Amino acid sequence: MKKALFSIMTAAILASACGHGQQQAESQDATDAISTYKNIPGDSTLYGLACDGCTDSVLVFLPYSGGDPDTFDIINAQQQHRVFGRPFIGDELAVILNPEDPEEALMVINIKELTGEWCYQVTPTMRKMEQMPQRMQQRMLEKMPDSLRNQLMKAREYTLRLKSDNTAIALGGQRRQTTTDDMSPVEYPAMKRYTEWHIYNGKLILKADTISGFSEEGAVPETDTATIKMLMKDTLVLSFPDHEQNYYKKH
Repeated sequence: MKKALFSIMTAAILASACGHGQQQAESQDATDAISTYKNIPGDSTLYGLACDGCTDSVLVFLPYSGGDPDTFDIINAQQQHRVFGRPFIGDELAVILNPEDPEEALMVINIKELTGEWCYQVTPTMRKMEQMPQRMQQRMLEKMPDSLRNQLMKAREYTLRLKSDNTAIALGGQRRQTTTDDMSPVEYPAMKRYTEWHIYNGKLILKADTISGFSEEGAVPETDTATIKMLMKDTLVLSFPDHEQNYYKKH
């Protein structure tokens, strides 16, 4: 059962489990799990909800496994800039604990802040001469007016939408190569068509499935692993093995 199905229950859960001095209903078992969400095999991340009482040094956290809220020290995580997205009551969180001190959280990721539409601008580059038709190469040798250059080098917006059910959608870019694209003296960066995302031991895993017209049928899905460098209300910075990408949130 997907995590998104529990959003309606969040307010009631927090009122009973996170409130101070309140008692649960007699029919409620304090050890019952509040979610059937299961980690990907090998993922040691804790998932749950932020409770009332969170500060810059303490995280009050209600795990999906149920029971009473836990309190974790996050002073070092704050100092090392490993608290990604300020936790507010009811926010879904991913928490990495210190294996040598289970009362300390080494990393906190606000999943609610992570989901949404993240955008970035791309600009084209001039095609290599050997990739261009002969007539286009001749035109490139001629003086190009500034107005035409500005038109050709116009930026485009790419969007990566991370949904609460762990599906992803990529928007922008060219889905299929056309004759017009081949004749253009410029080309835009390729865009990965991600379809799924997951947190895995503090990393962001993005998977791009086989899509008809883009890759061969039956091909193994591509998986990219990114490190979260920054997560704020309107800013996301991901570090991939070969580049770092800055995003802005689209509301």
